[in-house]
Amino acid sequence: MNKRITESFTKGKAFIPFITCGDPSLEVTEQLVYAMEEAGADLIELGIPFSDPTAEGPVIQAANIRALSGGVTTDKVFAMVEKIRKNSSIPMVFMTYANVVFSYGTERFVKKAAEVGMDGLILPDVPFEEKEEFDGVCKEYGLDLISLIAPTSHERISMIAKEAQGFVYCVSSLGVTGMRSQITTDIGAMVDLVKKAKDIPCAVGFGISNPEQAKKMAGQSDGVIVGSAIVKLCGQYGVECIPYVKEYVKAMKDAVREA
Repeated sequence: MNKRITESFTKGKAFIPFITCGDPSLEVTEQLVYAMEEAGADLIELGIPFSDPTAEGPVIQAANIRALSGGVTTDKVFAMVEKIRKNSSIPMVFMTYANVVFSYGTERFVKKAAEVGMDGLILPDVPFEEKEEFDGVCKEYGLDLISLIAPTSHERISMIAKEAQGFVYCVSSLGVTGMRSQITTDIGAMVDLVKKAKDIPCAVGFGISNPEQAKKMAGQSDGVIVGSAIVKLCGQYGVECIPYVKEYVKAMKDAVREA
């Protein structure tokens, strides 16, 4: 298990923001990482844009399109991470799709990600049964392949948890990413099933957009993941988004601390 990821859950409840690399630009993405760390983020998810992001709702899909049309490539994302690592040691994981990794070359991608200082990888379109071809390579290079569990995973949760690395990503809502007015899933029950199988942190994502939801979800888990609400700010304010994102992350981290 990656030491940096494990440590990010040792200082109380973790707040994990997600941003799409290159939206509005890679220069802004780099500055956002520093701003979010200053605002209290414990671990950061960096999305590598992909033309067909099946798990994403309209907000993150639009960000992917903007980033790709701005010329973002996987190599440019790696170069940006190298720059970030000169200034920050905050734990970071990539979130992208199997196709992005395949087309780059699985071993080449994972090796490079580890070399530039990434800590983990999330592939939302790779089911547990098909993770082996990625998992072995990730273990070889010390990158945690983060497992996702959904509300429908019941009988599979303990099986997935036993083999999980880093933290378990608990998907709070069925469907794609996006802001939800209410989260009705019994997160506490999902987390209990994971903990029975393995002592590993559980972070909840998909649908969390305001401090009240963040506090409630953090009360039932080890951390909260927020993407769409942050990506929306990036889309809304463009190159001016940094202070707005920083303020939002601080408010969410404060709420998570209260849980």
